[in-house]
Amino acid sequence: MNQQNPGPFRPPQQVAFHRTELSIILGLYGRMVAAGEWRDYGISSLREVAVFSVFRRTAENPLYRIEKRPSLRAKQGMYSVIGMDGQILKRGHELKTVLRVLERKLIRSVG
Repeated sequence: MNQQNPGPFRPPQQVAFHRTELSIILGLYGRMVAAGEWRDYGISSLREVAVFSVFRRTAENPLYRIEKRPSLRAKQGMYSVIGMDGQILKRGHELKTVLRVLERKLIRSVG
């Protein structure tokens, strides 16, 4: 048999959240909507980053951005939560761990 060489590794054309990642994010989103904190969201799949943006009102700038950057997988971690002002609130290798920064905000607002 003659096998062809698959050639050099090519990164995907765009980064997207996997179903399990979206399940985790949407679980938190549902709890925040129920608490009256969040009202809308948007998802962007770009060449180097996937972004889940959270809004208090539809026509505003996002309150938070949850980003997935696979190029940072071996460094700081590919997941991050970024605030409205562009400040990175948390970065890491596991999505659930990174989202805890937003979970604490939910506990404070409910409690």
